[in-house]
Order: sequence, then C-alpha cells, then structure tokens
Amino acid sequence: MKQFFGKLAAVMLVICMVLPVFAGGNKESAAPAGPVTISMAYGAGASEAGAPPADWVVPGIVSEKLGINLELSMLPSAQGDQDIAISASGAANDLPDIFMVSREVWMTLVNQGLVASVDDMYAMMPNRTKTHYTEDSRTFTTVNGKSYGLADPGSIVKNEGLLIRKDWLDKLGLKAPSTIDELFAVMKAFTFNDPDGNGKADTYGYGAFLENTGALDYGLGRRLDPIMGAFGVEGPWNLSKNAAGLNVRKPEFYDAMVFLKKMVDEKVIDPNWMSYKKDDFRAAWKQGKFGVMREQNAAFAAEANYKAFDVNFPEGEWIVIDPPKGAGGKSSVGVYSPSYRIYAVSQKAADAGKKAKIAELLEWIASDGYYLVAYGQEGVNYKLDANGLPTATDTNLSFTKEGGIPYIQLKNLALYNGEVEMKIRYPTYTTATSKKQMSAYDVLVDMQSRKWTPCMGGDTLPKPSADLKRFLDQGLLEFLTGKRELTKDNWTSWVADFDKQGGTKWESDGLAAAKEKGLLY
Repeated sequence: MKQFFGKLAAVMLVICMVLPVFAGGNKESAAPAGPVTISMAYGAGASEAGAPPADWVVPGIVSEKLGINLELSMLPSAQGDQDIAISASGAANDLPDIFMVSREVWMTLVNQGLVASVDDMYAMMPNRTKTHYTEDSRTFTTVNGKSYGLADPGSIVKNEGLLIRKDWLDKLGLKAPSTIDELFAVMKAFTFNDPDGNGKADTYGYGAFLENTGALDYGLGRRLDPIMGAFGVEGPWNLSKNAAGLNVRKPEFYDAMVFLKKMVDEKVIDPNWMSYKKDDFRAAWKQGKFGVMREQNAAFAAEANYKAFDVNFPEGEWIVIDPPKGAGGKSSVGVYSPSYRIYAVSQKAADAGKKAKIAELLEWIASDGYYLVAYGQEGVNYKLDANGLPTATDTNLSFTKEGGIPYIQLKNLALYNGEVEMKIRYPTYTTATSKKQMSAYDVLVDMQSRKWTPCMGGDTLPKPSADLKRFLDQGLLEFLTGKRELTKDNWTSWVADFDKQGGTKWESDGLAAAKEKGLLY
C-alpha cells in the first residue's frame, strides 16, 4: 500500500476531478499465490493511545497462520478528518484493500464504482457472519440488491423494554396485558385498587417523562412509544416504502392521541410525567409510584441502579412484557436505528483477488483471534476469572490500563456486543436485601427479543427547525392537557398549521434524504 496519508494535501487536489465509474466493468481475479499483502485503514479503539507497538504479536500470527502480510494505517479520530482521508484516497484511486468509512462517504464511493460487492464474502466467514452481520446490518449496506460493505455492530440497540410490576399483578389477581385495552384496564387497577396494599391512593398505572431531545424522540418522546406502537405511529418517521413519512401526519396518530388523552383524563398516568426529568422518573419507580414503564436494561437492573428499589420493596418484582397490541395486531416497544462501523473492500483489492484473504483475516479475528484482538494476550493483557471471562491483570499492560490499550486497537473488529462482552459489562449479582439473582444482561436479551420497529438511519435525517420542533412538542401537550380540545376538526386544523410552519418541507426533505441514502425498506 502506498503511504495512505503522506501525500494527503496533494491528493486533495484530485477530489473534484471527474472519476470514472468502474462498477460492472471489472472482473475480479483469482487469489494471488504465496503471501498476500492486505492493507487496512482502521478506526482505533482509542486513537489517543497510538498505533499497536512493535512487539504486538498479531501481525506475526496472521503472517504465519494465514499467509497475510498485514499493513495497517490508523484513521484520524475525528469523523470529518476520516472522511477527508478516505475521500482523498478514493479520488486518487488509492483506497486501502479494506477500510473503515462513514456511510455518507461510503455511498459516494459505491456510486463511483470504487467499492466491491461483498455478498460472496459472507459465506467465506461463517462464524463472523453469524455473530457480526445481521439482516439489519446487511440491509444497511445494500444498494440495488447488492451488499457493498461489512457492517460491524456499534452501540447496543433495543436495550429498553416495557416493564410491569408482577407483584402488583399478583396482588390484584390480574394477568399481564397483551392488548392496548387490557393495558388500560391494568393501569386503572394499579391506580385505584391499592396494588401496594398500603391503604393510600398513591400509585399510578403508567410512568414516563418527556424524553424528546434525541434524533428519534420528537414530540412525546420514547417513553410513550409502547403506547404509540399499538397504533403504528411510534417514533417520528415511518421509513417503510409503502407508508414512508412523518407519523404525526398519519390518521392513526390522532387515534393514539385520543388514547393518551384518556390516560390523562382518567388519571392512570403519573400526573408528574410532563414535569419529570430523567432522574425524577427513575427515583419515582424506585419509590413505587407507578407499575408500568419503558426503561433501559442497565438503568433498571444494574446493581447500583436496582439497589434502592430492592431496599424499598424486597418483595417487589418487575418483569418485561410484550408491547400491547392494537388494531390489526400492531405493536412495538419503539423504533431503533442501529449504528454500524462499515468496513468496505476496495474494488481494486477485489480485482487483485484479495477478497478471500480479507475474509480469512476477518474470520480469524471473529474466531481463533477473538480474545487476542479484543483483550490482548492472556496473562499479559488479561486473565480469566472464575467464570472464564476476561478480567484486568495487575500490571499497566492490562487491557483496561493505559499501557495495554495500544495492544487492542483493532478491538472494534472483534467485538460485537456478544454474550462474553455483555456479561463482562453486566455481571450477574445477588441483591443485598431480597437476595434475588439479577442480571442486566439477561434483561437486555429479553428486551431485544420483543417486537421493535426498524428506523435505520432515521437519526441521520434532516432535523426540524427549532420553531417547528417547539410547535410540535407544545401542540401535542396542549391537546393532552386540555388547553386545546382534542377533536377531529381541531386536530386536522393543527396538522394543517404544522405543515404551514414547515412540516411538509421537513417531511419532503427527510424522505429525499432517506431515498438518497438508501434507507427506505
């Protein structure tokens, strides 16, 4: 590989040149004989720690075992600088054999024919494909029916769920609700039938707060998504091809608002939900204020977070349940937009017959090389605990310490939010008061198994103006508080005003961006 960054300034002069389109014109060659050089531009686990040291054993192992001469270039830590580097290299037709790339730059390179299809590589690396490349991730890198990128998982998705107080259900002789109407009946019982048995009217059915500052949390926010999901209008965007658009402009959104208004009017939702902040909300469920909520796995079940509830209610028990079904069987915990690290294979590498060797390298990282790449050398960078899980050593070379970090700079190519990683992050423990076995990892697995709505890339779509967002957020609350009467005519009029304020443009801009980025499914 030529020096990847050494002539960056000169290469930048080429960026604006018209590039030839190579797609479909290249015939990939057979794998070359003998040792194969694979150049890789990687995103470091911690770029500030520097490149892997000279005594890093991985290059020697892949050379001996795989016949691969691995040439590494660390990408800049800032996304903008990464984009410039990869774009410049693409403009000079000097892309590394495999490289990490943002989706925006990746799409440009795909359109220019500089990135190879990787559909045939999935079968070459069965272990890695099983653990790293889900249907969602392959969809994320599919253009015109072909996958042009290997999308490794980033942040944990679907890590929230609908929770209910099982001890309250048992006290009142109720079963877990499965429909939106059954949920309302349970919420009403939790509010008026003294589920905690203290003789006071101090409990409510549902608890929430206005978490509406994220890219997928406009309007009423994610805490009410299990309710909205019963009407098919969870989250701001619907990105399915047949019904794409803003959910607030759909007729079903009005039906969802009618249900929420009923919850407010009949006082089955904690009346403080509009004023609660996140900390207030979490303090409230630990104090037994309400019996149904959407909460995050660790915020609920991690030892430090569950402790207060365990002390206050040793006999208390929360369980994860399916989101309630509405008309037509619609249900969803909410929307999710997976984040991925895309690694692309250059068309030049494919033409040189290197795809099989790249696949062999990645498969090794996901199997025999997993612990070595993710945690370092056993006995040096990590040791195994009683459960067989990697844990810190007592020296500065531990994978958790400054001296050990350079040895695991490729860890993002190994890690995939799998069982070992999650058990390290969320260890099983025994609660101090009730002596229950708890695991935020088990809760996570349960939450992820429930029904969710994909909204891949929805968090990258254009955002509404500050004025339009304020109009949306305030308008919905005005209907729920009764400041504005919730009737069909008033709702239709409000949506028309929303469009005039910029709603129609926000939707059209968002759909255009979704189409351009290949996000409609």
